[in-house]
Amino acid sequence: MRVAFGVLGPVVAWDGAGGAIALKGPRHRAVLARLIVARRRVVPVTRLVEDLWEDPPADAAGAVRTFVAALRRALEPQRPPRAQARLLVTEGSGYALHAEPGGVDAWRFERAVAAAATLPPQNGLARLEEALGWWRGPAYADFADEAWARAERSRLGELRLHAVERQAEARLALGLAGEAVPDLDAHVTEHPWREDAWGLLALALYRTGRQGDALAVLRRARTLLAEQLGVDLGPRLRRLEADILDHADHLYPASGPSGPAGRVWAQAAADYDRTVASGARARLESTVGLLRSLAVTGGEGLQAARRHRLAAITAAEELGDAELIARVIGAYDVPAIWTRVDDPQQAARVVAAAERTLAVLRPGAHPAARARLLATIALESRGTGSARGPQAARQAEQIARRLDDPTLLAFALNGVFMQTFHRAGLAPRRDAIGAELVDLSARNGLATWEVLGHLIRLQARSALADFPAADGHAAAADRLAERHELPLVGVFTQWYRALRLATTGTASTAEVEAAYQDAAAQLSGAGMPGLERGLLPLALLSLRLQHAQPAQAHERTDWGPYEPWARPLVLLAQHRPGDVTAVLRQLPEPPRDLLFEALWCLAAQAAIAVGDRKTMERAYTELTPAAAELAGAGSGLLTLGPVAKHLNDLATALKHPR
Repeated sequence: MRVAFGVLGPVVAWDGAGGAIALKGPRHRAVLARLIVARRRVVPVTRLVEDLWEDPPADAAGAVRTFVAALRRALEPQRPPRAQARLLVTEGSGYALHAEPGGVDAWRFERAVAAAATLPPQNGLARLEEALGWWRGPAYADFADEAWARAERSRLGELRLHAVERQAEARLALGLAGEAVPDLDAHVTEHPWREDAWGLLALALYRTGRQGDALAVLRRARTLLAEQLGVDLGPRLRRLEADILDHADHLYPASGPSGPAGRVWAQAAADYDRTVASGARARLESTVGLLRSLAVTGGEGLQAARRHRLAAITAAEELGDAELIARVIGAYDVPAIWTRVDDPQQAARVVAAAERTLAVLRPGAHPAARARLLATIALESRGTGSARGPQAARQAEQIARRLDDPTLLAFALNGVFMQTFHRAGLAPRRDAIGAELVDLSARNGLATWEVLGHLIRLQARSALADFPAADGHAAAADRLAERHELPLVGVFTQWYRALRLATTGTASTAEVEAAYQDAAAQLSGAGMPGLERGLLPLALLSLRLQHAQPAQAHERTDWGPYEPWARPLVLLAQHRPGDVTAVLRQLPEPPRDLLFEALWCLAAQAAIAVGDRKTMERAYTELTPAAAELAGAGSGLLTLGPVAKHLNDLATALKHPR
């Protein structure tokens, strides 16, 4: 049973399903808390006695052993009698708690705050908001008066205040000054000696148009510091006060024309607004070009681009010019690596608009417009199983090659890639597509398409267990992303590195789980729900199965679109084989996408466990073409190990010749 511990509030422990573990009395809780403070180090029994009692009883050491025995029964209820404890262990003349790296909320909080400092503001804000939500009260709340807890309580409290201020900074960087004000106001009221907090509150007020309130906050800080501590405002706050009075330009770094690039942008945008008529068709085409650039920024930018894209198509259709509609639809050639669309309804509407436009496009229209519509259909119909998608991809590719247009060919090849999942075992074919994209893009200066080529090859080489080559493509993608400001690339390469760690065989399960948790935190808020939802639980399930461990899931686990294939294994872990059989009878075929082999392997393992011959036969047939690949590794995110092993397990269960 996986146990988690909470010290950001009263000291508690939770079982693998998220239920509270009964820890008995205050002394038991104190022993546990004291061992958590020690951070996996041994605490001698003599020290525990000193910390638990001011005036120890005669048999204090025996009482400590009794508390430890009770804690062991509570924390490892399934441990056989006299079997060695694995969590609360005896070492020498003391005890240590071998909690997992992510098993204590305070340790996870530390990692989350450190990780947030390395992330873009959108992702960092999401990480900090999640981490601050783990606090249930003051750290080690039940031991506020204990000397052994004092330093750790103080350290964690300071880290929390730091996180609150970094959260405010992220909100300000994202233009969310109004959201920052209430939390900062409460923060400075409770902790009036933190000058950084006063400065952030004044800046947030100024950015919401409340200059008078911003100056009043600084006056309030000056008065309080002078009356209580006999000091004046620090130099940073004095400088901020002067800048607010002067309406300094740099107080608006998120939206003002800061630096040469910002000034050029502001001037060009103003000239465009002044000279191009508001109803001009050129505005629609310019808008789509802007949306394409916005989409690759990720997070809110990607979500906004998707939203405005459909509005632009609708506006173009209202004008009734088929060639304009074709240009508006086709100009959104944003590279796509994930095989599940983020918004299926919107994708279907885009496909329908592209098909309508193809039907009315005049015969003499430029073939590139037709090819872009076809490539759009191929991309937006991915994962639907429609025969139209592969057909559109082939047609777009043929036109692009005939026109010898590198950018158009890159767009078309993206569509071909998305339609190369009609059966298992196609990693070599996708690798060839990625290789052509890398070569084509490098020769023609197409940076975003070159990144896509490297990510495709990262996935394909992972599927083929060629991790040295995959490492090279991950590094190349990261270099290009840094040079061309493409933050979403890091989401995929960080997930890849968690997968890589899982395949080394040298990292512990806890270390790999922590790597996946960190990768999922970066994905949070990245604007890709089609990728995000259910992915972390699926990765952790895959990891457990690779280590021959049963599935583990809280009743509120959101498996997202993977629920039908995860549920049988969860039911198995709950010892409900009859329910597993019933669920397998209704099991749909997995979507033909990057996780096709992985989901079939999940179904295969459940079917083997309950002897479901029909599902085993289906899985064996579907997985056979991928016998040389690693299941799921073609996603670049997770794996269930060699497909050959799963085929071998199926063959044994089915009594097939191997």
